[in-house]
Amino acid sequence: MYLNIGNGNFKTTLNGEYVDKSQVIAELNGRIDKKSKLLCISRPRRFGKSLLAQMLCAYYDKTCDSHELFAGLKISSDESFEKYLNKYPVIYLDITWFVSTCGNINDVLKYMEKKVSAEIKKEYPETEGDSLPEVIASAATAYGEKFVIIIDEWDAIFREAKNDEKLHKDYIMLLRGLFKSPMTDNMFSLAFMTGIFPIKKYGTQSAMTDFCEYSILSPEEFAPYTGFTEEEVKALCEKHDMDFETAKKWYDGYSFDGGLSIYNPNSIMKCMQTGKYRNFWARTESFDSLRFYISMDFDGIKQDLIQLVGGGTCKVNTISFQNDMWIINSKNDLLTLLIHLGYLSYNSENSTVRIPNNEIKDEFYAALEESSHKDLAKMIKESDYLLECTLEGKEDEVAAAIEAAHDAGTAPLFYNNEQALRSVIKFAYVSAVDDYVQIQELPSGKGYADVVFIPKKTSDKSAMVIELKWNREADAAISQIKQNNYPQLIKDLSGDIVLVGITYDEKTKKHDCKIERISR
Repeated sequence: MYLNIGNGNFKTTLNGEYVDKSQVIAELNGRIDKKSKLLCISRPRRFGKSLLAQMLCAYYDKTCDSHELFAGLKISSDESFEKYLNKYPVIYLDITWFVSTCGNINDVLKYMEKKVSAEIKKEYPETEGDSLPEVIASAATAYGEKFVIIIDEWDAIFREAKNDEKLHKDYIMLLRGLFKSPMTDNMFSLAFMTGIFPIKKYGTQSAMTDFCEYSILSPEEFAPYTGFTEEEVKALCEKHDMDFETAKKWYDGYSFDGGLSIYNPNSIMKCMQTGKYRNFWARTESFDSLRFYISMDFDGIKQDLIQLVGGGTCKVNTISFQNDMWIINSKNDLLTLLIHLGYLSYNSENSTVRIPNNEIKDEFYAALEESSHKDLAKMIKESDYLLECTLEGKEDEVAAAIEAAHDAGTAPLFYNNEQALRSVIKFAYVSAVDDYVQIQELPSGKGYADVVFIPKKTSDKSAMVIELKWNREADAAISQIKQNNYPQLIKDLSGDIVLVGITYDEKTKKHDCKIERISR
C-alpha cells in the first residue's frame, strides 16, 4: 500500500483520455542524486497533482515493468528514459489517506509511521528502528539502495487539523527527520512532494530550507506541467468538436512568464466529456472556504472585490503569507491564499491579481450571495438589467441603478470623488465584461474619455462612451463627449454608439443620467 504500489493507477489513467505531461519526468531525472533532488510542487485542487504522483510511481517503481505504458509518450524519447525507468524502490504517501483512515487525527503521525515502517521491515527484514526516518535509513544502509519518496497532499494535516499547533510541529519535525538529516543523501535519490500550498513558513523562512519549491506563484520550469497549455486545449477542442474561444473564456486565465497560458485540467476534461461549457468547480469542498474568506473584514477588501468582480486587477504583496490557510492576518494574506486555491491568477511582473475566467467568476458570484457581502451580490444580479437599460436609453432607471451601486460599493470616506464613481461604474456594469472591452481614461487628443465600452468581435451590442461629472448637469457630460469628439475613438467600429452622461450631486447625494444614441 505504501512501498512499491506499482503502475496500476497510471494504467487506469491511460485507459481513458490522457494529455501527455510525461516530459516532466525528464525534469526530475535531471535532479536525481543531486542537491536539487528535494522538491515541492504546489498547485490548486483539480490541477492534476495526484495523477502526476501516480505517474511517477509507475515510472520509478522497480517492482513493475512500465515500458509498455510509457511507449509513445514524450518521456520515452528522452535520453534519461531507460536510465531510471523502474530502477528504484518507491515509497508513496498519500497524506489524505492517513488523515481519513486514522481514527483520531491526533494519532495520524504515529499511525502513518507504524503502517509504513511495517511494510518496509517486511520487504527488508534486517531493517531496524522505531521512527520512520530510522527505518528508511536502516533499510537503505543494510541493503545498499536508495529510495524515491513521493508525498501526495503533503499539506493535508495543516488543512484538516487547523488549530493543532503541536501536531503541525510534530509533522514538520518528522519531515525534517526525513529530509534534513545527515542520512538524507544516503536514504533518497529523489524526494517529490505535492500539495495545494508551498511548505509552511515560520516567520519569513521555509520550515524545510533544503527543498526547491515551485508554486502557482512561481512555477518556473514546471509551468508547462501546472495545467493544460493552450496548444493542448486547442487539440482537445478540435478532437471533440468544441469551440476553442469559448473554452478559453471559461477555463483560461492562469498566465506565467513568457506568455504561457494554463488551463484548469479537470474543468477542460469535463467540458470535453459533457460537451458543455459551465462551472465544474461549483459546490466543491473549496467553495465553503471561498465564501468564508471573502467575508473577512479586512480594510479595503470590499473595494478589491468590486475591482476584481468588475474585471479589474488589484495589487498584492505575497511575502507575508505563511503558507497556511488558517493564518490570515491581512488583506494581502487573503488574496495570496486565493491565488494558491486557484480563485485568483497572479501576474508576477506587476504583482497584481485578477479573476481568471468565467468559471471562477461564477464561483465568486455564488460565494458573494452567501457571504457578508450580499449587497455586492445584489448589484451583480442587477448588472444585466443596468446594461439593458443603458442600451435602451432608460435614463431614470440607469441613474437609480448607479446610485444603488454607489451606495453599496463605496466606503463613505471615498464616496465624494470622481475616482470612486469610476470604480462604481466598473462594478455596476460587471456583466458587460462578456460583451465588451472596458477602457478607462482613453485619450482622444482633446482630453480623456472616462469609460469606453468597446464591443468584442463576438458581440452584437453597441459601443458606449460614458462621461462622469461631479456637481454638474448631466447635459454637460454629453456636451463634453461631443466637443472632445470622443466617438472618433471608436470610429472604425460598425454600428451605433451610445453616449452616456452620469453626474453626482455632492449635496443631494443624487445621481442623474442623460443618454443619446448616435446612429451610423
